[in-house]
Amino acid sequence: MADVYLQKLARVLVHYSFKLKAGERFVIRAPEVAAPLVRAVYREALRAGAHVYPIIHLDGMREIFFQEANDEQLSYTAPVEQFVTEHFDAGLTIWAEQNTRALTRIDPARLALYKRAHATQINRQMQREAEGAFRWCGTLFPTHAHAQDAGMSLADFEAFVYRAELLDEEDPLAAWQKVHDEQKKLVDFLMQHDEIHVVTPDTDVTYRTGGRKWINCDGRYSMPDGEVFSSPIENSVNGTVRFRYPANRDGNLVEDIRLTFRDGKVIESYASRGLEYLNMMLDRDAGARYLGEVAFGTNYNIQEATGHTLFDEKIGGTMHMALGASIRLTGGMNESADHWDLVCDLHEGKVYADGKLCYENGRFLI
Repeated sequence: MADVYLQKLARVLVHYSFKLKAGERFVIRAPEVAAPLVRAVYREALRAGAHVYPIIHLDGMREIFFQEANDEQLSYTAPVEQFVTEHFDAGLTIWAEQNTRALTRIDPARLALYKRAHATQINRQMQREAEGAFRWCGTLFPTHAHAQDAGMSLADFEAFVYRAELLDEEDPLAAWQKVHDEQKKLVDFLMQHDEIHVVTPDTDVTYRTGGRKWINCDGRYSMPDGEVFSSPIENSVNGTVRFRYPANRDGNLVEDIRLTFRDGKVIESYASRGLEYLNMMLDRDAGARYLGEVAFGTNYNIQEATGHTLFDEKIGGTMHMALGASIRLTGGMNESADHWDLVCDLHEGKVYADGKLCYENGRFLI
């Protein structure tokens, strides 16, 4: 990614996403391949007066850990991580892979053990977010591996990324403020309704969100952003959903997922590829068969799947549902060691709010 766009992205993250203030503790978690973006954000955060603590992982360390760690090591949480979770004001995660399939041959049970052991820490972070004591945002640094997953050259993928992040706008901060204002109308509308009914040629599902909060994802929770989300009442989800977009989780590709819900719980599952992995994820704990999130993608600068959830869940004209943990900001109560977003195409769909048509062919009608 060209330096000018890295500088723009750093300014957006520091001054819009986080609104960092002098004296705040700010952690950056990233792999070494993302070093150019880390440096740009580090410089901008220091200029804002923050105390910046980078945590950088060397290429291949994650794969080595899951190959070699015993059960005790997989379950261990370092005190420094606990301190960051409890005492820092803001945290940026930068995703960047040299090989997006590096964990494909790792026993999924080992990954599940690690996630279960760290669920308490993740839940504590979400609790602090809900209390307004911690701000988190995630973004991606383009690499050849991510470009290959998206079926693009690196140059084309970089252009796709900065367009999705509105970095080609003259004033990206003002552009994201405009997104905030437009999506606030959607949030205000959805907050006034309870039952949501989604219908496409392959999907017919209802859920309720009455009493839950809808969240305006306007660049403060991820970059790029562009969605509105909530948590469904846990036992309210009924019907069948077909997720046409592929899902890539820990190097495992799952395609054409179809789930049937009864009283909130997945009772039937299908995938044309990766069914064994899907079922293992559904059985990993008591909350894994329930939804922790329901959402609509609203970033119309993203119109093709890349294989990375950060972008695919934002595709304008889609919805996504997350199996597992609820986002505490919404008032959701489902608990799980994981949170897995699955994306459903709504370009030929309709959505009804309390029985009235509010969304058709990929766009809200309000």
